[in-house]
Amino acid sequence: MTATPAIRRAAWQSVPLILVCGSLIAMLGFGPRSTLGLFLTPMSAANGWGRDVFALALALQMLLWGAAQPFIGAIADRFGPVLVLSLGALLYAIGFAWMTFATTPGEMYLSAGVLIGFGLAGSSFTVVIGAFGKLLEPKWRSLSFGFGTAAGSFGQFLFSPLAVALNATFDWHTTLLIFAAVVLAIMPLSLALAKPAETITPAQQAALQSAPAALREALVHPSYIYLVLGFFTCGFQIFFITVHLPAYLVDRGLSADIGAYTIGTVGLFNIIGSISAGYLSNRMPKRYLLSGIYFLRSIAIVIYIMLPVSVASSLVFGAVMGLLWLSTVPPTNALVVVMFGTRWLTMLAGFAFFSHQVGGFLGVWLGGVVFERSGSYDPIWWLAILLGILAGVINLPIKEQPVARVAAASAA
Repeated sequence: MTATPAIRRAAWQSVPLILVCGSLIAMLGFGPRSTLGLFLTPMSAANGWGRDVFALALALQMLLWGAAQPFIGAIADRFGPVLVLSLGALLYAIGFAWMTFATTPGEMYLSAGVLIGFGLAGSSFTVVIGAFGKLLEPKWRSLSFGFGTAAGSFGQFLFSPLAVALNATFDWHTTLLIFAAVVLAIMPLSLALAKPAETITPAQQAALQSAPAALREALVHPSYIYLVLGFFTCGFQIFFITVHLPAYLVDRGLSADIGAYTIGTVGLFNIIGSISAGYLSNRMPKRYLLSGIYFLRSIAIVIYIMLPVSVASSLVFGAVMGLLWLSTVPPTNALVVVMFGTRWLTMLAGFAFFSHQVGGFLGVWLGGVVFERSGSYDPIWWLAILLGILAGVINLPIKEQPVARVAAASAA
């Protein structure tokens, strides 16, 4: 039997305070980053780059964000999220500020790629959701996962039009510096998610599962592997669309503002989608919820690219995709809790997120490469459709039950 530590929140850490501060962190962590596609055209033009330079920088960001997430998650699980969130916010801000002065591809890769990638690993909603799982009672968990994800989407909804307004009022250099200052607000907000004291004896500490043991247990569990592989598609689709949709619409004669409003619409409707997914995760099989989301995404993309591109079709596409956007996150994290418990939730969810980011890397990078070589995004759209179908299929055989270790501890 594995000992489970008795954990209590501090007296001042009320459920509303945790939810509000955590949601604000998720909003600030995801919002500014989701606007980077709006800088592709002006930065590339100003520096004489092809779209592949900007795309590779953001693809590198995706990959490093994901690669660092399991390690960052393990640190947050072991020592608490405050230090992780604060250092992540600092790197995030430095990366934004450096982008303003980047004039070579190398500087772009280091600022938008390396620094923001590692910064996001420490300050994104993945760390927030892990904290929610530890600080909140089981009845709140799935719904709180939905709120944390929805807050990130609200950041996307808020910051996309904000970026357009700031660019119009000032310029893209000033906009990046403003965003650099804004993300530093994550540091004081993180205090509300401070790790509570653990009442645990030395014998219990010795009996607790280690991080390597938890990872080994997960990586030989078929249902976890299916979950991780399916999450790859989520990253491929959403980051390809976030980065390349504004340019795709410009190529078809629409203004860059329409791209921003479409991405903003995605963020607005994902608030509904994420909260609904958190609610439904407690009331239906999570694997069926995930499969349905992936299948519906593919259907939506097929319809969108087969119709003439217009303002109306783009905004409707943004609304439909928004309902399905990050609605994968609550059931994915909830399945991790069901299978393995909350002890190493942030790390194990972070490893799944690494798969998500590998997908994001390929979606962003291939989007730029394929466009530069063929002058069209169509092959990537069809690849996104195929991956959605495969992800829908691979989630169906997931078994929603705890591993033997967790089941034995629960029975005891």
